Amino acid sequence: MLIDPRTFRRLVQARAMLDGDLTVGSIARQVGMSPTQLIRRFTAVFGATPHQYRTEARLACARDALAAGARVTDVCFDIGFSSLGSFSALFTRRVGAPPSVYRRSVQVPCDLSPLVPGCLGMLARLPRNFREASAR
Repeated sequence: MLIDPRTFRRLVQARAMLDGDLTVGSIARQVGMSPTQLIRRFTAVFGATPHQYRTEARLACARDALAAGARVTDVCFDIGFSSLGSFSALFTRRVGAPPSVYRRSVQVPCDLSPLVPGCLGMLARLPRNFREASAR
């Protein structure tokens, strides 16, 4: 399917609006298309329906927040889901693990000192004015 540049710009604009809470109908009106046109052309260009695109973007945000240590319930409501059960079921289907298990498996430890070689750790503990004190 060949799409003219003007239509492509409108589809890119619609994709950017999907990050908010606007409905597909209101986005379609804002970019000057019918909802059916928007869905068909969006799918042809981006390989997913607007709903699928929005869901994947929300799940990507959820993965990032869980990796940073956020609570599952907070993540669920922050990314726009109203049901913890439906969020957990969808997350599990798409990611392959429940949100709580995913969070534990990818969470970055806060204390990185075991990962720093001893000599670098010792250098980091030297006073800031060490060079000035040793020059005297």
